[in-house]
Amino acid sequence: MASYSVLFGSKQIKFKLQFSERRTLGISVFPDASVVVTAPSSFVSDLESVEAKVLKRAPWILRQQMKFSAYPPSPPARQFVSGESFRYLGRQFRLKVIEDSSEMVRMKDGYIEVTITDRRDKEKVEKEINAWYGQRARQFFGKKLGELLGRFTSYGVVAPSFQLRKMTMRWGSCGRNGIIFLNPELIKYSSSCIEYVIVHELCHLVHPNHDKKFYNLLKRTMPDWEKRKDRLERLGTV
Repeated sequence: MASYSVLFGSKQIKFKLQFSERRTLGISVFPDASVVVTAPSSFVSDLESVEAKVLKRAPWILRQQMKFSAYPPSPPARQFVSGESFRYLGRQFRLKVIEDSSEMVRMKDGYIEVTITDRRDKEKVEKEINAWYGQRARQFFGKKLGELLGRFTSYGVVAPSFQLRKMTMRWGSCGRNGIIFLNPELIKYSSSCIEYVIVHELCHLVHPNHDKKFYNLLKRTMPDWEKRKDRLERLGTV
């Protein structure tokens, strides 16, 4: 992604620009205060229009950056050793690495226990934990998707398929083929936050763009969506 900036009064707004097959231009502000603009391919040779859009949304961008600045900093990089804290469905668990001939991951007495043949093999510990998170995410997201689908049957939405997809800047997305993609990292956050992301993506099956119709539907199907979204943004980054 190429980097650009615009000047709004005395404030310089830096942003990264990427292009996609979407039909409208979207602006995202992330907890690290970075700004990413995703524009339709038709804007490739029209940087001036992109900058104009960013300037138009500048007050909102600055408000988002100010809000995120009050949030706690991101935790340090994982070491994957016993005693580290790991999150699952909004709760904190301690990691316990056990050396044994059998290999498994389980939750027990407030711990996530990882049993491997060599407890010093941190890469193996990381691999096992990520696989466990992925398995749990697939099961839990599928269950929640089934529970929430009933809110959309009157809008003609049929049960969509979903896939896990690691995304660096998004919790979820909805493909043009109707497949919902969910970030497996979501399994670390509360059920309330997970429900918000799933409902958000289900709304896209009815209204693809973030327009007034989309937000009206989001409000009807999840009246407290803004509180849930804010909670997710405060708790962590993608």
